[in-house]
Amino acid sequence: MKVLELLDELDEIIEVSSSVPMFKKVLVDPAEIQEVVKEIRIELPDEIQQAQWIKNERTRILDEAKAECETLLNEAMSKAESLVETDEITVKAKARAEEIIRVAKEHSSIMKMSILDYTDSMLYNLQEKMDQLYAMYFTDMYNDLQNTFDKINQNISSSRNEVKDQIYKTQVDKNE
Repeated sequence: MKVLELLDELDEIIEVSSSVPMFKKVLVDPAEIQEVVKEIRIELPDEIQQAQWIKNERTRILDEAKAECETLLNEAMSKAESLVETDEITVKAKARAEEIIRVAKEHSSIMKMSILDYTDSMLYNLQEKMDQLYAMYFTDMYNDLQNTFDKINQNISSSRNEVKDQIYKTQVDKNE
């Protein structure tokens, strides 16, 4: 590679040049260095372009590989989903699940009707008991209450009659 040879030549120019010991500097011929740098520049672009092309090509190939990988993965996932959906086990499992749901709804409906019938029966029995209690206790209580009111009324009536007699006697006594 020509660039490496030119860099070696620069290195050799520096080594053979005279040095200034105190400053640790080397005296070189600027024209000679410029000539070598010029040749490096002439040689370098092709190699840099080639390296850049290789880098770009590598990136393009990697991008294509990633895209192809993504496409293959998506196709595989789609195919797997399709296979699962059409697989006999999946179809049977779905049918079994639907049957279980149907039976559960049926049992739920039957249980709901049973609970409602039981509740209605209990309420009917309670209503019957209330009617019996009403007939048994309320009639007696009503009769007792009626008798009590009748007695109170009789007492009031008797007391009024006594008061009226007293009024009459007082008036008769007054007139005499």
